[in-house]
Amino acid sequence: MTDYFEQRLENFEAALSETAVDGILVTNLTNIYYLTGFQGTNATLFISKKRRIFVTDARYTLIAKDVVKNFDLVESRDALGEIAKIIAEDGISAIGFDSQVTFGFYQQLQVVFESYELQPLENFIENIRMVKDESEIATIRKACSISDKAFLDVLDFIKPGQTTELDVANFLDFRMREYGASGISFDTIVASGYRSAMPHGRASEKVILAGESLTMDFGCYYNHYVSDMTRTVHVGHVSDEEREIYDIILRANQALIEKAKAGLSYRDYDGIPRKIITDAGYGPQFSHGIGHGMGLDIHEFPYFGQSDESLKAGMVVTDEPGIYLDGKYGLRIEDDLLITETGCEVLTHAPKELIVL
Repeated sequence: MTDYFEQRLENFEAALSETAVDGILVTNLTNIYYLTGFQGTNATLFISKKRRIFVTDARYTLIAKDVVKNFDLVESRDALGEIAKIIAEDGISAIGFDSQVTFGFYQQLQVVFESYELQPLENFIENIRMVKDESEIATIRKACSISDKAFLDVLDFIKPGQTTELDVANFLDFRMREYGASGISFDTIVASGYRSAMPHGRASEKVILAGESLTMDFGCYYNHYVSDMTRTVHVGHVSDEEREIYDIILRANQALIEKAKAGLSYRDYDGIPRKIITDAGYGPQFSHGIGHGMGLDIHEFPYFGQSDESLKAGMVVTDEPGIYLDGKYGLRIEDDLLITETGCEVLTHAPKELIVL
């Protein structure tokens, strides 16, 4: 069986060798889980060209001994002080750290490591996390399958004139948990009628009425990894305009699926579906980016815009075109895509044909 954590550490160390620092402090708990599998609330890593140090307090020592491999384990509530002692004779001059730390923590670093050059590293591990390994992909597939099943179930739950948006959000939350999720990956968006013109309209107590569109953007955590999908359905009946706009969005969504593959630029990833919507006359009504990376966090690198950077095989990204008509309604479809060398695999399998409940 592949040791995914060791491979990630080796990738980390390879990236470290390309920097101007001798070692890196890792304090973000999500990144610590990514590198070690440790799930506690207190841990600090120091990884240099000479050693790997893992520090936690007494609450987690036994857990760390069981989970964390190939590190020197240290039990202490003064992680920075202990690391400073251990590396004192290592000949280290420059230490990297996550640029997203608080100012207070940075002040601590300045005191404890006063004899070292401190260098902030922006998104150092997050850039490594962009390309998923087989274990991560398998877990995201499972998370997506849970969301798919919950969507099919919620269609029978919605009763126009009775069900509120909050009812739908709670149903999706508990149904995904019943299928094995540990929780929702973000606050569920359930927006009906005029509220669906708000791309991030979180569920409210508004009753869902016949004749309205209903957008559901939701996902779950499964074994630390997320799913993220959106489906728009119509309740009671659908107007000709809504049918036409839905078809535009579906074509935009599908056009990107057909073109997405390793080597496609971020600019083109956003531009392919946006051109379809713009050519149909709704460019200003597509008011957000086409998508984002996902994995341990619901929003990860890459983000798409006017960049010449390119997709890589192993990235998991969203494809979420939408059109929003202020005061009327909004429609969106979102899928999760695994990028491959030759194309992409759609991980979300819930139906996308126009559904009228």
